[in-house]
Order: sequence, then C-alpha cells, then structure tokens
Amino acid sequence: MRILFGLLVAALIIIGLADQSRPVMRLVDGAWRFLERADHLNRYRMGKPLRGTPDLARLDDRLGAQGLALGAPIFMRIFKKESELELWMKKGQRYVLFATYPICRWSGDLGPKLAQGDRQSPEGFYTVARRQLNPNSRWHLSFNLGYPNAFDRAQKRTGDYLMVHGGCGSIGCYAVTNPVIDEIWRIITKAFDSGQPRFHVHVMPFRWTDWNTRLHEADRWRDFWWDLRRGHDMFETTGLPPTVSVCRGRYTVAPALPGAKEHTDVRENCAADGPLAGAQPKTAKR
Repeated sequence: MRILFGLLVAALIIIGLADQSRPVMRLVDGAWRFLERADHLNRYRMGKPLRGTPDLARLDDRLGAQGLALGAPIFMRIFKKESELELWMKKGQRYVLFATYPICRWSGDLGPKLAQGDRQSPEGFYTVARRQLNPNSRWHLSFNLGYPNAFDRAQKRTGDYLMVHGGCGSIGCYAVTNPVIDEIWRIITKAFDSGQPRFHVHVMPFRWTDWNTRLHEADRWRDFWWDLRRGHDMFETTGLPPTVSVCRGRYTVAPALPGAKEHTDVRENCAADGPLAGAQPKTAKR
C-alpha cells in the first residue's frame, strides 16, 4: 500500500508539473485529495498514526526543545484542503508553531458552511472558550468552534455544534483521531487553567501557495477567501492573532499590538456604527 501510494503521488506531481492548465490542475488536485483521504482512513482503521502525526508520547520533550511550557496562551489554524491543524503557543511577544497535526476527516468541499444539514465543515475566524469544551463527547473529546459566529449570522447561515473532535468521521466537523485530540486537549485545558479566556481558531480553505491561488482564483468564494487571507497574512507578519470584527457582512482585521488584549471574541464592529455585541457561541455538545 505504501509503495502504491508513493507511486501515485509521484505520478500526480509529474502530471501537474507537465501541464498546468486549470482543468489538469483540478484533476491532479482532486486525485491528490482522494488519495490522501483514502490513506488517512486506511491507517486509522489499522490503528496506525496518520502520516505527519508528531510523537505524541514525547509531548514534554517536544515542548522543552522549543522552550515552551504547558499553560502558555495558544492559537490554532486549520487548513482544510491540506487536512492540517496547526497549534501555536506564545513565546515572549509572539506565537511560535508548536505542532502540525493531520486531520483524519472533514466533510463537504472547499467553501464556508451555509446551512444546517449541508454536511459542510466551516471556514472563517472562530473563538473557543472553556464552556465550548466537551469532555463527554461521543467522539471521545471535542470542542465547539463557535459556528455560527457574528459573520455567519450576518450572512443568515445556520447550523450548530461544529466541532474539532476525536475519531475519523465527520458530518461537518474536523476529526483528528483520539490520540491527537488527547494531546490538544491537554494543551488547551492548561492554557485555560493559566488564565487564557479563549483562543482563536482560523479556518482557511487552503494554504496560500501559488498553485492554490491560481487553481482557485475564479472560484465563487474568491472574495470571501481574500478576506480570510488578510487575517492569515497579518498573523504571518506580526506573530499575533489579529483583531477580527464583522462590518456590513464582511470580515475586517486589524493588527494586534504586543501587550494589547488578544483574546477578544469576533463581534460586529463598524467604525461608523460603533461596536455591536454579538451573541455568544453555543456550549459544547456532540
């Protein structure tokens, strides 16, 4: 299986390099995603870690190697197409990447969640407070992303209980396997115990590579994704999660300054209209 997977990956790379017309790029991209999902499911069913999983048995050693400690403030990013969850931890005045975990399963396609029952995993800027954690989840452990947030409500989007959880099944959530959610849970709860009121989770459709930018430049969600990219690029520049607001149905982002309050919720806030408090996300359930 491993040899076959490697040969298919090599063939896709060769095809993609040889012909970069958009139809061929879409064919290669779709085939790559299919193979990756099949590999994830196969390894999960065999009880093996997914490719790219950190050495979960050495959490303390991995933290120490980067000069980090449990209890530091955290920040997360999800890249949907690449099926990856990044966990960042604060070190000094900036956040540093601690670990990248493979996501075993998400559902739907690229693009935001629109309605209850569409089986679509969400994209956007979300925040998670302690009340959104569910230690008794039927998916081992889970935390609620906080969908719908102020932006989703402004767009009249519906749905609830969109989670990051264990296992490898999804009807709108992000499933990361039980061993991975165990490690993430330990880091999250220590951050809350140390006083972090909430952490941000930025869910991107894909990594902003030249390939992805060209492939998706004409997609229907292009403008929405561009707003997400502003937040992505701002974090890349400053090392701090930006301040995210919603104004007239669009995300707006502003750089967070060192020492400023970082962990604010996503709320409606237009300069002309003044801040408008948004409803709080639902507590955890699933």
